[in-house]
Amino acid sequence: MSNPTHDPFYSSPFGPFYRRHSPYMVQPEYRIYEMNKRLQARTEESDSLWWDAFATEFFEEDATLTLSFCLEDGPKRYTIGRTLIPRYFSTVFEGGVTELHYILKHSKESFHNSCITLDCDQCTMVTQHGKPMFTKVCTEGRLILEFAFDDLMRIKTWHFTIRQYRELIPRSILAMHAQDPQVLEQLSKNITRMGLTNFTLNYLRLCVILEPMQELMSRHKTYNLSPRDCLKTCLFQKWQRMVAPPAEPARQTTTKRRKRKNSASSANSSVGTTASKKRSPATNFSLSSQVPVSISSTRFASSFTFFYISTCMFAGLHKGTRNS
Repeated sequence: MSNPTHDPFYSSPFGPFYRRHSPYMVQPEYRIYEMNKRLQARTEESDSLWWDAFATEFFEEDATLTLSFCLEDGPKRYTIGRTLIPRYFSTVFEGGVTELHYILKHSKESFHNSCITLDCDQCTMVTQHGKPMFTKVCTEGRLILEFAFDDLMRIKTWHFTIRQYRELIPRSILAMHAQDPQVLEQLSKNITRMGLTNFTLNYLRLCVILEPMQELMSRHKTYNLSPRDCLKTCLFQKWQRMVAPPAEPARQTTTKRRKRKNSASSANSSVGTTASKKRSPATNFSLSSQVPVSISSTRFASSFTFFYISTCMFAGLHKGTRNS
């Protein structure tokens, strides 16, 4: 039996030498790597069902996504819930983006009882734009993710704070249009605002109205009610919560004192109690219970106005979906 050829670079697992394992990524970063792969697998035919499956795979049912950045008119902060997250990612591609992925550098992890927090101060969101010109946009900022500590390891909170962005154009395109001043002027203009397209920014502004309307939409989807009936039901339940009396604290049981036989002292005490009863207001009329009524009515009126405007918009959306 001939001996196998000796390989100087091979280390037997049963030998005396240490066998180095292949490098591996930590679990939270690997989830972002999987998200990047899933976003690269997106096609032009990807519909809302594909984006719902994408959000279900990587986000918890009660997840929130927050974006913070500063525009010309001041700082902005938008927070959307789980139901609006799929539409957010789809608007990124509908705004002219052909590729999206995230790069994490020097991230830190912290473990808690029920979650794992990933804090990356050097996160870069890279987007490739095909319109109007081929442009690569690098949006830099801080990304803080909170993962559920389970087998699925889905995201509970997503907070991306944008600090700066860069729009990169290939030199070949600049050399191609070097003699055309109109094209050069067009190339000098930014196609994004803080790395986000106008399509995505408009959707985030719309989410300020859509987020409070989730109660109406979920009730319409669950019970198949008309927008007007959804408004009536939501307002009635809101009114019930406002006018409901607060729970009374448990009264302490007082021990009865033994009456004295002295009639004079009892007569004086009865006169004192009668006078004190005359000075106190009526037992059936409590001043404290009258004040919240006006406050709750004011809140109810403001809520009704907001819900009425929301329902008008919701009715328009509902009618548009039916016609389509």
